[in-house]
Amino acid sequence: MKRISHDTWATILGVVYLGLMGNLLVLVAAAPLVVLLITTDPALSWPLLALAAPLAAPALTGAFTAFREFGHGEPQVVRSFLRGWKATWRKGMLIGAAAAASVVVLLVDVRAVSALPASVVVVPVLALLTVIAVATGLGSLVALAEAPQARMRDILKAALYLSVRRWYLTALSFAVLGVQLALFTTMPAIAIGLTCAPALYIAWANSRYTLRPVLENEEARA
Repeated sequence: MKRISHDTWATILGVVYLGLMGNLLVLVAAAPLVVLLITTDPALSWPLLALAAPLAAPALTGAFTAFREFGHGEPQVVRSFLRGWKATWRKGMLIGAAAAASVVVLLVDVRAVSALPASVVVVPVLALLTVIAVATGLGSLVALAEAPQARMRDILKAALYLSVRRWYLTALSFAVLGVQLALFTTMPAIAIGLTCAPALYIAWANSRYTLRPVLENEEARA
């Protein structure tokens, strides 16, 4: 049998370290939201969840930064995460707050009109707008991690346009995150300790490909 080279082992161990450390860093940075999800009923505690969601947004940009820099040969996951968190936390929280507020308003509207005769038409529209708001938030956080210096208006506009235009890629990201959410509701320890970083990595890589046209233009200008 052919021996596995030292470089191959180093790569495997590096990926494992990226996943485990990424899980831990996201857990710590998003602790308020995670604690609320574990200890409360989301149907009752949704106002607190909406307030805690923006605090978790920089945890995602930190993880996305670590993923990108690891792909560029940077093995120091903690350093990369902290660098990304520091560079994006203000804009990240604004994006998280905007996405959370949009989702709350839309879901409240869904509940308000669900008993009306027009709900057959209105509810699907509101549900679609909710999906678009979440997709725009995710794409904006990925774009922010890639280009922290970009203007918020440009980030949001690109994320909204491309997440809708490349809806099939957005749907793939949603499918992966949906599986992660389902796993979290049944086996939170495994979801937090093992599968969080891989799910985020897939969503990041997919969203990064979705945003590739504007990211390439940003790199060309830089």
